[in-house]
Amino acid sequence: MVATHPIRFGVQTGQQMVEWPTLLDLWRKCDRWGYDTLWAFDHFLPIFVDPDGPCLEGWTLLGALAQATSRARIGHLVTGNTYRNPCVLAKMAATVDHISAGRLILGLGAGWFELEHRAFGIDFKTVRGRLDALDETCRIVKSMFTERQTTFRGKHYTVIEAMGNPKPLQRPYPPIMIGGTGRKVLLRIVAEHADLWNATGEPDDFRALIDVIKRHGDAVGRDTAAIEKTVMLPLCYRAATAREERVCALIAGMRQVTPADARRQIMIGGKDGCLAKVAAYAAAGVTHFIFMTFAPYNTDEIQAFAEEVMPAARS
Repeated sequence: MVATHPIRFGVQTGQQMVEWPTLLDLWRKCDRWGYDTLWAFDHFLPIFVDPDGPCLEGWTLLGALAQATSRARIGHLVTGNTYRNPCVLAKMAATVDHISAGRLILGLGAGWFELEHRAFGIDFKTVRGRLDALDETCRIVKSMFTERQTTFRGKHYTVIEAMGNPKPLQRPYPPIMIGGTGRKVLLRIVAEHADLWNATGEPDDFRALIDVIKRHGDAVGRDTAAIEKTVMLPLCYRAATAREERVCALIAGMRQVTPADARRQIMIGGKDGCLAKVAAYAAAGVTHFIFMTFAPYNTDEIQAFAEEVMPAARS
């Protein structure tokens, strides 16, 4: 697998257990430090911790952060499809694309946090139902972005002569990122609709999944080399041994793997080790590295990586 996209780096700041001024400050700094993409998440309750805590809503947040940044592309990793009507989502996305001067990436996922759905009275659907709804949303949103009117009658959504004006600044529409790894259905949706794809795992995992995407692309008549492959992983740059151990243990628990396996899914160590990890992913076809972080943010590591590793990796 030969990488066909430039090496890029991003930061995802899960907006839970954090105050607005702190989050705003980090986004402004990351924009100045040269990160290519900046991401919120799309949850109403904190994840992986006690859900009884503060969590800022993602799309209103992104509209504000669009005004606080000027260079990096912005988006959600990823929008929960089940949370909003697809026509409303298309209107929101087009609006943020204008607010950001054409910097939006529209991240989409099927949705997974069952507690959030139950608490807010949102239909959780079956796994297949959520995937089918995601596919329908992709079709509706792209039509809303490009056609004068959209009429769609599906299993999950019915749209009658819906109009989406203004159209996004980006033409034909903002790049669509789809997150997930389901081989039979989700990756087929990626092959047909995505401009970017996001997942977690080791380079060998991605090599196998990219082959699956290619096979789906062959079936639907699309060259999937055009899809930018992205990985979300924690950053632990030049950190003390105790912090490395904490991060490895945390990821091991989240992903149900051993700490040693978790370490292979973390951007961890010094400059040379991180450059080697970038090269290993790039050899598998992954070129866009997005660092998952939660408050309290390790700002010094984020800055040092930008200054010491990113220029060398891009060259």
